[in-house]
Amino acid sequence: MESYLLDWANLLLRWVHVITAIAWVGSSFYFVFLDSSLTPPADEGLRREGATGELWAVHGGGFYHPVKYAVQPPQLPPHLHWFFWESYSTWMSGFALFTVSYLWNASTYLVDKSLMNWSPGAAIAVALSFLVVFWILYDAICQAFGQRKNGDAIVGGLVLLLVCVAAWLACHWFAGRAAFLLVGAMIATAMSANVFFWIIPGQKKVIASIKAGTPVDPIHGVRGKQRSVHNTYFTLPVLFAMLSNHYSFLTTSKLNWLVLILMMFAGAAIRQFFVMRHGWKLGRNKHPAGYALVGVAVIAATIAWLAPDAGALAKAPAATANFASVQKVLEQRCSMCHGAQVQMKNVRLDTPEAVKQHAQAVYQQAVVAKTMPMNNATQITDAERALIGQWFLDGAKLN
Repeated sequence: MESYLLDWANLLLRWVHVITAIAWVGSSFYFVFLDSSLTPPADEGLRREGATGELWAVHGGGFYHPVKYAVQPPQLPPHLHWFFWESYSTWMSGFALFTVSYLWNASTYLVDKSLMNWSPGAAIAVALSFLVVFWILYDAICQAFGQRKNGDAIVGGLVLLLVCVAAWLACHWFAGRAAFLLVGAMIATAMSANVFFWIIPGQKKVIASIKAGTPVDPIHGVRGKQRSVHNTYFTLPVLFAMLSNHYSFLTTSKLNWLVLILMMFAGAAIRQFFVMRHGWKLGRNKHPAGYALVGVAVIAATIAWLAPDAGALAKAPAATANFASVQKVLEQRCSMCHGAQVQMKNVRLDTPEAVKQHAQAVYQQAVVAKTMPMNNATQITDAERALIGQWFLDGAKLN
């Protein structure tokens, strides 16, 4: 019953997390586009009011005319929409999902004893420290260098180095799938913390100054803008880290930490292309195709690097793919979690009938996706996976 309820919790939390993430990423992408596409107001009245940019757009059968006031509007409107619950809801649902999927059964999903043979409690504590320590160090970098000359470049380089170190540590301390997800969650935590600790408080201080009739300190807008830009570059790397859990050829690579770094770098480069493209259309910068080409080239190089050695597989000695040989593999690699005493996911693989019933799932999970055994805790070999695959493709016969 516990496994059944956890599956429901996982499904519902994943659903909520995707919905809230779409809302957050969508609004973030829209405002980055809006900020990069504004032109000086054509109306003299808007300029006198302090408007610094405007945009005309058409969508859904109507015309829209957003106007930006960089420091403060002439007066506060009666209804002011705040963008923060999208961020908070995404983080809370994501952390709850991380808890249900990994922390709840840390010994199975978080710990890889071939890397670090620590207790579930210790693994959980270290995993959570990734979220906290990364935010502290990232925030310190932004505060120390963010307002200096060439501060953006300095911050970008140091944060990239910080992410690389975190990815290396995570992939050497935790199971591959958990490590990738943890690095994504670490960066996503910093994104939400940017909203909670800097963007929203800064906006509240601006509004308080307007209401009090005192001069507005423009530093709040500058800092908020800086953290918002960081968030938009973090987005594609985080999304890759979350999606990577479905592709074990990434997380089980011997240099999985380098795979993670390369793909996250590619995502940030491609995001840079889209950000700068808005300005290019208005003649503000050169065409940013180079960033997209770099990102695509990194992805292509990673694909080529991880490609399986077809020649080596062809030269491998072929084993007899009959049920008797497959049953020996299942008894050695799978029955401890799918046998008479324990039936994870309500699946038994200790009788011929049960193996036949779940043959499709075994093929999909152990051969195609290579997600089972979990974290390869039983050290199933590629030859054994190939044996199961050949048996299934030959008709999954029991004789």
